[in-house]
Amino acid sequence: MKKKKNEFFERLMKGMQEGIQHLRGEIQLRTYVLESPDPPPALKPQDIVHLRQRFKMTQDMFGRVINVSTKTVQSWEQGERRPSQASLRLLQIMAEKPDVVCEVVGIRNSVNGAKH
Repeated sequence: MKKKKNEFFERLMKGMQEGIQHLRGEIQLRTYVLESPDPPPALKPQDIVHLRQRFKMTQDMFGRVINVSTKTVQSWEQGERRPSQASLRLLQIMAEKPDVVCEVVGIRNSVNGAKH
């Protein structure tokens, strides 16, 4: 355990020293430019219904899987409310990579029957 603490401290000190050197203009640090991802696709109420039905889930179960209330799912499906950008991203992942969501939440993927 002590060895890990020493390694962590050494990496932390090195990072601090490099940060100070960079501020002084003594060294140039590597930088990375990340491209901005595309926004999640907008979903119509019927798209959400179809996605939920694709997984053979009730509104309650669907809500629990994506961590929203049943009332929220109902309001999305009825067009009373729209999902947030975060919810749209999760719905996108669920539509495109259902195994990922199912594995993380520990449920059976009813689309292909695989248990994760």
